[in-house]
Amino acid sequence: MTARTFRLALAATSLAATLAVAGCVSGEGSAAEPAADPAASGSGSDWSADTLTLDFATYNPLSLVIKDQGWIEDTLGDDVDVEWVQSAGSNKANEALRGGAIDVGSTAGSAALLARANGSPIRTIDIYSQPEWSALVVPAGSDITSVQDLAGKSVAATKGTDPYFFLLQALDEAGVDPADVEVQNLQHADGKAALENGSVDAWSGLDPLMAASQAQAGSTLLYRNVDFNTYGFLNATQDFLDTSPDLAQVVVDAYEKARAWAQENPEQVVSILAEVAGIDPAVAETVITERTGLDIDPVPGAAQREVLSVVGPILVESGDVASQGDVDAALDELFEPTYAEAADPSTIAG
Repeated sequence: MTARTFRLALAATSLAATLAVAGCVSGEGSAAEPAADPAASGSGSDWSADTLTLDFATYNPLSLVIKDQGWIEDTLGDDVDVEWVQSAGSNKANEALRGGAIDVGSTAGSAALLARANGSPIRTIDIYSQPEWSALVVPAGSDITSVQDLAGKSVAATKGTDPYFFLLQALDEAGVDPADVEVQNLQHADGKAALENGSVDAWSGLDPLMAASQAQAGSTLLYRNVDFNTYGFLNATQDFLDTSPDLAQVVVDAYEKARAWAQENPEQVVSILAEVAGIDPAVAETVITERTGLDIDPVPGAAQREVLSVVGPILVESGDVASQGDVDAALDELFEPTYAEAADPSTIAG
């Protein structure tokens, strides 16, 4: 038995055991589908599929490193075509996952919970960062000095993403009824533009756009709270995990290789982010060195559940999820720790 075949069998066995404990999702059938046999896949290789589609995002620096270094392509060789799709925000990554446009996508934890609670069959297979990527932002010269001042004002935010849920948590903490705030549902880049051209009074921002607005337009951070940021979640569709646990493991192994590499080479990560995002290296440095935590446990579990347990009731109160029961079920079903627990960066070429 080769090392690759052994690790495929291990991933499939561990996944089946985890799903047996967690139970199936409503509407997905009464039992988990068995993992695919690579030899029967028809791909003509040891791998379970001939295409792997991943997202990359400027809010996920590890994805940028992996794409830049070509490690997954080198590991899979000519047998698997690796395709990359850019996610402009967690909401877009969730849409792509649900529509089958990508196999693995990166979101904030709050967005993953929202998607799962609303029926999207995704599982979180790795935690890629603990960022402070969201804050409330006001334009230069604004007379808004507190969250309470947002009552009666307009705020740009991208619904279904961490900045949106950051805004709701901040309003709740400040005792401001969300109904008293006009939320402009704009994609992150459009929210930045709206803030800077005066179309809105404030913006619930996302890095690196937020850091760029500070540096280039003199925007200021009205309110920060790292605890309202819900980690970076790497998610996969259940169908992908059922049919290609070997490829899922390769992706997680690559993420763990990238985590170590990024901590050893922060200057190169800054350079990669600056190039992809089209921002000044000094802005990228702020994002990477001051607002991105990579020295974390990548296994999804108790720490993330604790954060999401706070967000869950807000999702229900805002009408984004129908009931607390849906949230509780999603929390029980979302995490799939098998792959991060078995991660072995040494298997990744490069």
